[in-house]
Amino acid sequence: MEPSRSAAIQLEALSRHFGEVKAVHALSLEVREGELFGLVGPDGAGKTTLLRTLAGLLSPSEGSGMVAGFDLEENPEKVKKQIGYMAQQFGLYAELNVVENLRFFADLFDVPKNEISGRMDSLLEFANLTEFKRRRADQLSGGMQKKLALACCLIHEPNILLLDEPTTGVDPISRREFWHILGELHLSGTTIVVSTPYMDEADRCSRVGLMYQGEMIRCATPADIRGALSSEMLVLIVEEDQDLSTILGEVNGIHEVQIYGDAYHLLVDDAARRKREIARNLRRKKIKIKDLFASMPKMEQAFISLVKRQE
Repeated sequence: MEPSRSAAIQLEALSRHFGEVKAVHALSLEVREGELFGLVGPDGAGKTTLLRTLAGLLSPSEGSGMVAGFDLEENPEKVKKQIGYMAQQFGLYAELNVVENLRFFADLFDVPKNEISGRMDSLLEFANLTEFKRRRADQLSGGMQKKLALACCLIHEPNILLLDEPTTGVDPISRREFWHILGELHLSGTTIVVSTPYMDEADRCSRVGLMYQGEMIRCATPADIRGALSSEMLVLIVEEDQDLSTILGEVNGIHEVQIYGDAYHLLVDDAARRKREIARNLRRKKIKIKDLFASMPKMEQAFISLVKRQE
């Protein structure tokens, strides 16, 4: 397989099977140099297996892949030196402080001794960890642990970052700070592949790949994925909690109903027309409407709809 000059990652019909389980199946993908690529999909879709394969930790069962110009099957050790891989549970050493963790990973990646101090100072400032550099890893907040893990992945200055749900379990402010750091890395030319369960994070990516049951069922820009709905959206909230599926089923032009808490998100052919019909039907059934308004579909609605179509 000849690597593309503009591709940081190039896969052709790559599969990774565990016995009869096809965790990743016949996946072809090209991630361009400097791209911020998002991976989304339900649990068990194959995202973690794909990232572990890209990191050289798992060998492909079939197909081929190139990462940073090296073949995944022939040169996995060379791949590992070119990438920074942050697993869901990154292996920080709890009894070591921030600086000691950074120094450990610098030694692990054979960073030249005369460069370690300068790189650590830059990363501590970049991740806003300078004032916490003597604090043990297990005494950091969840958000600071994530930033330290990222700094450890960057100590050897990789050109490609592979991040597996890096912001899961942290507070919204820490999530925002983490993505600010990723944004700066992206602008500096680092290629980033990040899996995320958060659709607002997927919206920040250059392109998004939607995985389902080991396959890539859609790969496009966030705008194109939202546009794949071919529907307008109404948001309906009623006064009393009740099942409206039968009543809504009587209205023509409703393509899909998605429920979020007490709100019904209705994907329809014509929002203005269906809004009148829905209001009329609900009044006829003596159901009081708390709110009914048109809204732009978001990535989350597109994601759920595409998965439903695949099922």
